[in-house]
Amino acid sequence: MAVDLAAASQVKPEDRHRKGIAHPSPLAGNPQRGPTWAATVTRADGSPLQVADPVATRTMVSLMDMNAVIGGAACHFGGPAALAELMSSIHGVMFARPGVWHQHFNFVNDAGHTENGVYALKANYGFAGLGVQDLKAFRSIRSKLTGHGESHLFPEGVMVSNGPLGSSIPVAQGLALADRLADSKRTTICVISDGAMMEGEAKEAVSAIPGFAAKGQCNPFVLVISDNNTKLSGRIDADAFSMRPYFSSLEAQGWTVVRCEHGNDLQAAFTAVETAITKAEADPTKPVALWATTVKGFGVASAMKSASGGHGFPLTKATDLRPFVVEINQNKAHPEVFEAWLAEIEEAAKVQAAKDAEKAKTIDPQTKASPAPAPVKKDKIQAGFPKAMIAAAEKGLPVVSVSADLQGSTGVAPFRAKFPQLSFEVGVAEANMVSTAAGFSKMGYIPVVDTFAQFGVTKGLLPICMANLSQAGVLAVFTHTGFQDAADGASHQGLMYLAMTGAIPHVQQYCPASAEEAEWAMGFAIERFAAERGADKHPDSVLFFC
Repeated sequence: MAVDLAAASQVKPEDRHRKGIAHPSPLAGNPQRGPTWAATVTRADGSPLQVADPVATRTMVSLMDMNAVIGGAACHFGGPAALAELMSSIHGVMFARPGVWHQHFNFVNDAGHTENGVYALKANYGFAGLGVQDLKAFRSIRSKLTGHGESHLFPEGVMVSNGPLGSSIPVAQGLALADRLADSKRTTICVISDGAMMEGEAKEAVSAIPGFAAKGQCNPFVLVISDNNTKLSGRIDADAFSMRPYFSSLEAQGWTVVRCEHGNDLQAAFTAVETAITKAEADPTKPVALWATTVKGFGVASAMKSASGGHGFPLTKATDLRPFVVEINQNKAHPEVFEAWLAEIEEAAKVQAAKDAEKAKTIDPQTKASPAPAPVKKDKIQAGFPKAMIAAAEKGLPVVSVSADLQGSTGVAPFRAKFPQLSFEVGVAEANMVSTAAGFSKMGYIPVVDTFAQFGVTKGLLPICMANLSQAGVLAVFTHTGFQDAADGASHQGLMYLAMTGAIPHVQQYCPASAEEAEWAMGFAIERFAAERGADKHPDSVLFFC
């Protein structure tokens, strides 16, 4: 039975608003002081304002990343380096507004891999009691500062948990709609990366927000886009396709576009942020997209030049840290706190080196002289998958690789290097990856998709179901199961993958225990897939987890 709903515009004005259940916000209030390391910008009215110094943000990110790397956790550098000026500007505007900042603004960071830059900025202000000492435990099991922001661990500093790209902007949409329903005057600011804008979730929200705003059902909304044409595996336009036409379409989709060509110029970034917020608040029926050109890895020439923009922290040795942060600080003297932190890391490295040298001296000469045991093979499990894919392709089987930016991490990159003509990169878009592979399958190809297990069984779940309903099975390499990616936070921890996919009809699951098993299993799956398709049967989807 259809139910007719009266349009909101036809409801009596006094009945249009209703508040949600009242509960206190866990977010910390305004900082009790200005930033310790500050830079001065000029506001639209000509007055000066002190904001967090982006150079200090990059320095702290480098130091906390090094601490994390020494502790065994991988980190991000390029993204937070690119956003440092924009983040300083956004927080400068929010904290300068009279009253409690979160009564005036919702702040959502969809670019979760840049959260360490936000942690550093907040420590600069002493926000939520955060200080430099807290940054030193970044990504450790004892810290609430996980690789991506988590509101259940750090509720006073993170409103919306992030991690999987594109997953936070639709939540920000809900915040803005809820504020309108409650008749609140709050403005929502969402920061997003260009890679995240490739996700279907993001595109849905980008379409919906101006639609709701035009109907008067959305509060002021500002979307800040960091456009540096870079994702984890390399340049977006080279690996996948240019996002520039999509960004150019934002105005036609209903957004007011504020362009910032120099997103790493602090004054230019601040002026753009201030303008975007002013425009959004002046006309809530037109959300504002601040399209900023940034440079991933800004501040370090080698990171800026690399294809990934220094996405992951590029250093592994503490001895390389000093020249790295000296370059960030443009050869100027470091603040005393940073110099002490740097010296602390260097001293710890010296102590460890001395211990290793002393240990080497105590080895029994007779034992040392005896033949060394055969080295243990340390191939990652996923190293076996591309070997089987390459062997099958060399035999003439129509194997194709469809990836979503993580092929370097999942291990299938060797196949893509050997057969670029059989490899397709859809960008940061896991659902699209699986569905695209289903199309290849339907046309007689043997498609292999790859991503982290947590993304494959969440964003890829419905497409896997639909692929099987279309008799278009796919092969999948879903890696980083369990706590292998623990330091990135709960959003990246693959703990439910067998349960989530095991009930899907025509799905087979395999968990190989070695690279040799992976190579054999993938080879077998490809051969069986080819045989069944050749016999006019419908191959099952086969999911490999490791």
